[in-house]
Amino acid sequence: MLPLTMIRRLAPRLLVLSLFASPLRAEPLKECPDCPELTVIPAGSFQMGSPPGEIGRYDNEGPRHSVHIAAFALATIPVTVAEFAAFVKQTGAEMGACDWPEGASWQSPGIVQSDRQPVVCVSWKDAQAYVAWLNGKVGHGSPYRLPSEAEWEYAARAGTNSARWWGEEIGQGKANCNGCASPWDNAQIAPAGSFGPNLFGLYDMLGNVWQWTEDCWNDSYQNAPADGRARKDGDCSFHVMRGGSWSNLPAFIRSAARNRGGAGDRDHDYSAYTGFRVARSIP
Repeated sequence: MLPLTMIRRLAPRLLVLSLFASPLRAEPLKECPDCPELTVIPAGSFQMGSPPGEIGRYDNEGPRHSVHIAAFALATIPVTVAEFAAFVKQTGAEMGACDWPEGASWQSPGIVQSDRQPVVCVSWKDAQAYVAWLNGKVGHGSPYRLPSEAEWEYAARAGTNSARWWGEEIGQGKANCNGCASPWDNAQIAPAGSFGPNLFGLYDMLGNVWQWTEDCWNDSYQNAPADGRARKDGDCSFHVMRGGSWSNLPAFIRSAARNRGGAGDRDHDYSAYTGFRVARSIP
C-alpha cells in the first residue's frame, strides 16, 4: 500500500499515464478492514457540463465551464450492501423504510440484492452518517467525505470529453440501464464491478445506481466554483445525484447528467436506485 505522501508526488504523472489503454496506477488505498478501497485520482482541469449539441442534454448541465481539481481519492466501486451492513451493525443505526416500493428497506429494496451489490435506499443523510462512522474508525481528522459534484464528473470522465468515458454512443454491455444491452437492464442492480473500469480505474461510474454528491442543488452552473469545491449555496433541502441507474434510459447514462433528491428522504422516485461512494482528501 503506497503512503499518501508518495501518492501525492505521483499524482501529476498518473494524470498523463491514465490516458493510455493500460495506465500505470498507484496502489489502491484501504485504511482499515471496513474502509472501502479507494483509487487515487490525479489533479487536473476539465470542462464541466455538456455542450449544447449533446444528445440527451438538459439545461441544468450548463453553462459548460473550466474547473481545476486537486488530487483526491475516490472509492473504486460504490459502497456495497456488505460495507453498509458493517456500519449499521457496529453503530446500531436506525434505518427507516424506503418511500417506494412500500415496505422496502436498504436490506430489501424490492429487487434482487446480495452483499456485492451497491447499497440503495439510502438518503443523503444516511450517506453522511456512514462517512462520519468511517472517520471515527480511522481516527485522524475527517478525511472521508462525499465527493463534490465537480470531483465526481471529473472522475467519471477520466480525461475524456465525450458523453460517456467510452464514447458518444451508449454501445452494448458497457453499463446497466434501460437500454444498455446488459444482462441486468431494467431488471435489477448488477454486482459492483461487473463492467470494465474507466481510464482512472473506477467501476460503475455510469449506470447501475445513482450516487449522492456533497453539493446542494442548483438549476445551472451559474456562479459555480472553479476549484472543485462542493457547492453550498442554492436549495440545500436537495442534493445532487450523478450517474444514472439500472432503470434509466441511456440519456441519463452520461458523464454530465445530473438529478436531485431530498437530503433526508429515501425518495419515492429514487429510493431503490440511489447509493453513494466515498471520497478522501489527500493531505
